Amino acid sequence: MKNETGLRIMTAEGELRGCMDDDLFVFKGIPYAAAPLGALRWRPPQPVTPWQQVRDATAFGASGWQNRTYCQAVGGGDPGEFSEDCLYLNVWTPDVAPVKPLPVMVWLHGGGYTIGAGGLVPYNGKPMASRGAVVVTLNYRLGHLGFFSHPALDAEYPVASTVNNFGLLDQIAALQWVQRNIPAFGGDRRNVTLFGESSGARSVLSLCCSPLAEGLFHKGIVQSAYSLPDTPLKKARQQGMAVARHFGLPPDASADDLRALPADAFWSLEGPLEIPPVPIAGDAVLPEPMLKTFMAAKQHRLPLMAGSNSDEASVLEYFGVDATAVLHQLRDKNRLTYRTLKWMYDIHDDQRLGRAVARDMAFSLVPWLVMRAQHNAGMPGWRYWFDYVSEHARDLYPHGTWHGNEVPYVLNTLSQMPDPNEERPFSEADRAFAARVSEYWFTFARDATEYKHQLEGEVVWPAWHPGSDV
Repeated sequence: MKNETGLRIMTAEGELRGCMDDDLFVFKGIPYAAAPLGALRWRPPQPVTPWQQVRDATAFGASGWQNRTYCQAVGGGDPGEFSEDCLYLNVWTPDVAPVKPLPVMVWLHGGGYTIGAGGLVPYNGKPMASRGAVVVTLNYRLGHLGFFSHPALDAEYPVASTVNNFGLLDQIAALQWVQRNIPAFGGDRRNVTLFGESSGARSVLSLCCSPLAEGLFHKGIVQSAYSLPDTPLKKARQQGMAVARHFGLPPDASADDLRALPADAFWSLEGPLEIPPVPIAGDAVLPEPMLKTFMAAKQHRLPLMAGSNSDEASVLEYFGVDATAVLHQLRDKNRLTYRTLKWMYDIHDDQRLGRAVARDMAFSLVPWLVMRAQHNAGMPGWRYWFDYVSEHARDLYPHGTWHGNEVPYVLNTLSQMPDPNEERPFSEADRAFAARVSEYWFTFARDATEYKHQLEGEVVWPAWHPGSDV
């Protein structure tokens, strides 16, 4: 049994008391910024007021306001208590005083910037920490509370310093916390991997383009990022004014008027009032659109891994997008393009072809773009393709791996998750595959550098180069 004196950690903000999970030290609900309440709503995260007593760190903090039913259905489970006071992170570490500092892996949850939490079961850091990493998960502001523009708020900043991506700023604040404090948990502040899935992956890419995040992490993993363009600041400002009108505020509404709106009023907005699942381009956090920056190979110089799943079109289906109908619209408008797609994919069933085209345009394109950008910048990149389906559920997923279904394999959390149902439990083969996948991710976090062009292990994994795509 490890020495439980490691359960008390002194950070720059104050002392914490964590708990043990088998032989791991776990610290939950650590505030990494002040609660963004009242006058701090729609402002950059502010420093935490230091505390004098030992702070209990054995329970997850509240998550941002969101749709609970939606999160339970597609976001990874019940996100727990909701509050604007949501800027908390969690740490799993195998050793608070290792002989050599341990690699750090910081996870950004997905959910289209509207749902999710760092404490959800699929994101449990225990299995990855058991391999020898210090794992950090976190909550950040979601929806309009995390991504918002309005003339009254933008006027609070100098013209070139407007801030609208508060959720991204939260993630940056968490990375700053890691730089200040992770050595106390046994982590190496010079070896931080930022990784995430879906909108979490979009965040990794966005922070690779943000001047405010440069130097705070040293490599990144991009799982199923999507190709939707960032929202231009002008359009975001127009939407913010429409939201204010929806709540009965006048055109000249003040920042105080906006901040007086109840926090739980935003998450249920629908249609044109609902935020797109992308950040806002044009503020101080993200001065240029992410895709534009990568196409110019001007992203931060660091190693990246990127990939996607074999049936990413599944998430489009959930939102009511009929890929077959979209394909038929294309056929009716441009029959030559339709016939060319059939020839390129060698798929003659329109349902299957529609799913494949939607998958590639929305998801497969991004890893390819990232790898090209890495190559053009002289930085290594590793490309993956995920096509594993749980052994007893393959008849339910005939098109391949759904959007997000790689996460419990990457983090090796199948044993923490409830089985899909009693008749289809996770098999030993599933668990063995999860162990292999999480080892690949850990190896990247531990070993990848800008000077390496292959990763060693059970399988030697060479860096991507033109012509080697999967």
